[in-house]
Amino acid sequence: MKRLLDCTASDFQKMNGQDLKQSIQACEGRVMLSETMTSVAPLYPSVTNAELASAFGADLLLLNLFDVFNPAVEGVECDQNESVIQKVKELTGRPVGLNLEPVDLHAEQIEKLDTVSKGRLATEESLRKARKLGFDFICLTGNPKTGVTNNETIVAIQKAREVFGEEGLIIAGKMHGAGVTNETGSSIISEDALSSFIKAGADVILMPAPGTVPGITLDTVQNYVQFVHSKGALAMLTIGTSQEGADEATIRQIALNSKMAGADIYHIGDTGFYGIAVLENIMTYSIAIRGRRHTYVRMAASVKR
Repeated sequence: MKRLLDCTASDFQKMNGQDLKQSIQACEGRVMLSETMTSVAPLYPSVTNAELASAFGADLLLLNLFDVFNPAVEGVECDQNESVIQKVKELTGRPVGLNLEPVDLHAEQIEKLDTVSKGRLATEESLRKARKLGFDFICLTGNPKTGVTNNETIVAIQKAREVFGEEGLIIAGKMHGAGVTNETGSSIISEDALSSFIKAGADVILMPAPGTVPGITLDTVQNYVQFVHSKGALAMLTIGTSQEGADEATIRQIALNSKMAGADIYHIGDTGFYGIAVLENIMTYSIAIRGRRHTYVRMAASVKR
């Protein structure tokens, strides 16, 4: 199996989720994932945010606010016979994943919650539709003010594993609070929650990168990553706190701390600008974790390779 760093667009087309996991693992902490919103106008009207993120060094693309029952990506035009997700993959040459939200309707709220559309909820129906649409991986997490809980995430992981089978790639966890009690700051994660996620079938556990959430220190995250690795899962450390719009020095610090903590995948969020990280920060993060060589190759490689 090729390292993801060395994979071309044609290589990605042949991979299932578990192939992708092995390819990520072989990279030894040099995989960049960029999250983008699909329901807002792209930063520049002539290309999608997904294309911009891939052009600045992202290996993996994660779509947020995408409704599986109203599949659309702002900036992509498709006729009725075309798959919008297949179109995004063709344009970017990258594996494309989807955020779905395990909302807990019975969770105790600490703030007024937003309403999440049916097509963004982590239900069996939505998961089956996501598979039909052609997503390469599923991410079970929560946007702010959505009422996502760790307990409901465990249920969603089990559903996702049933729908996608053993070959699917499932990412799960919380990168910040989602408006519920007892799951904010350093209480977002625990070894019990991580163990439950992995036991339920998650391949990759996401958690906040050091310095992004109050109380989430380098030592804390390093211990959690080591625990996740001991259970056979990978770790994705995230910037989900709008620090994707911070200065480049902050990005480098988060990147290097995440590297020291043992991250397998480095996530950068979607609200540096509204809908995508500051583009230079995607590149800065990428260069910090793997240097110019791998960054520039990823930026320059044609989708026809």
